[in-house]
Amino acid sequence: MKNTIKYTVLLALGLVACEPEFENSVEENEVYTNGNADFSTYVAVGNSLTAGFADNALYQQGQKNSYPNILAGQFELVGGGEFVQPLTSDNLGGLLLNGVQIQDTRLILDVDASGSLAPVNISGTPTTEITNTLSGSFNNMGVPGAKSFHLVAEGYGNASGVLTGQANPYFVRFRSSENTTILADAVAQSPTFFSLWIGSNDVLSFASSGGVGVSQEGNLDPATYGSTDITDSNVFAGVYSQEVDALMASATGGVVLNIPSVTDTPYFTTVPTSPLGPDDLGDQLATLNATYAQLNQAFAFLGVPERSIEFSATAASGVVVQDESLIDLSNELTQVLIQGGFDAQTAAIYGLQYGQARQSNESDLLVLTSASVIGVVNENRFAELVALGVPEAIAGQLSVNGVTYPMEDQYVLIPEEQEMIADATASFNATIENIATANGLAFVDVNTLLSNVANGGVVYDGGLITSEFATGGAFSLDGIHLTPRGYAIIANEIIEAINNTYNSTVPVVNVGNYSGDPSIGSGISE
Repeated sequence: MKNTIKYTVLLALGLVACEPEFENSVEENEVYTNGNADFSTYVAVGNSLTAGFADNALYQQGQKNSYPNILAGQFELVGGGEFVQPLTSDNLGGLLLNGVQIQDTRLILDVDASGSLAPVNISGTPTTEITNTLSGSFNNMGVPGAKSFHLVAEGYGNASGVLTGQANPYFVRFRSSENTTILADAVAQSPTFFSLWIGSNDVLSFASSGGVGVSQEGNLDPATYGSTDITDSNVFAGVYSQEVDALMASATGGVVLNIPSVTDTPYFTTVPTSPLGPDDLGDQLATLNATYAQLNQAFAFLGVPERSIEFSATAASGVVVQDESLIDLSNELTQVLIQGGFDAQTAAIYGLQYGQARQSNESDLLVLTSASVIGVVNENRFAELVALGVPEAIAGQLSVNGVTYPMEDQYVLIPEEQEMIADATASFNATIENIATANGLAFVDVNTLLSNVANGGVVYDGGLITSEFATGGAFSLDGIHLTPRGYAIIANEIIEAINNTYNSTVPVVNVGNYSGDPSIGSGISE
């Protein structure tokens, strides 16, 4: 069965051309003041959102449009000093470790293998070798992939730990020494003003994996966490307080940002929960429904008719998903099917395959990457069935993702997982706001801001910015990180918070001067 789930992108005339760079206008004779803050040495600490990560990669143009770099340009008008970033070597994105590519290049919109316009990796070989360690201090201490506790983890920049997951390749390339920490390198610069935006990855890694990890609530040892686990709330509070205290030792002030609801991003809202139309299933629809009718009778006999699976002949239908929150009825289902006339092997295959299966509904979230696998034969499942002696033709029919084979955990966020994400986000955000208030820091509610972007959009000087994938202007092609325009929106929110807290008059930027368009072909959105 051919996969027909595609990205729909409306392209405006002239989109392929790069937009010119703009200088932020300053009114003639306008006087700006720093108020109670000293911006002479501004240091930004955080993760990918601070680094300027976009389109699933870190590349020069994205770094130049990072919100800290935008802020630093405005701080220059009120006594701000030089702002140095650990720029990558090219605009391709991607990383090398001893000459071997370990990270993909950035995404662009281009024609994919099926002839449709979709995000694909730009061609070319990255030139950013992480072992070519940069020298000097860097004001932008944003490290893609970093969680809250990684900021204080010794050895997080040691190249020998990259392949084992103990170190971060992005930090390797600009750390001051192998055993230093991100926080230590930030504090060593004696910042007079700082920004701290950390914590998204403490829950995002769980969410973007479709909830493959677990909540580590109650476990106070981050060294034992899996890469996709949710951080314990007390661990988060402890390290966050430690980080703020360290940065405030030399600073006149700072600004902290809370964590957005990751499920408001296009990564979780682009693929509909009912993506299979009658045309997608074609002449197999009747056969599928006839086969599932037998399974549905077994579900009814077992007292779980809500698990019934049926594809509509007139409307879009949900995909079949694996829901680990359901009671596993594999054994019971197998026995009922045998009693219903199935041979033992077929009954066992069906029992195991559908023991925790159901059809997706409006309460589920299908992640962006699911679009490329829905309706495609799952090669691993196909191989398993063939190894069991199932004829290849039948094995193929039973291995179609979302149609006959339940979508695996990494592609679906079920309601229980969404609740875990919401609870952790609320806890982390309460900690951030409380610490900001206790220390008199400027505070930016990014959670509310991006929720507004996702629910109707936010008006700026040149129009409306929304969370629509590829066309809304806020999010880049990875569906999670922002466009230059999105980062400019964040920068303005920060400036307003700073001005209100420190009686400064730092000017905001013209958001319309920053691109919200995706990169097309080999072009680069400026």
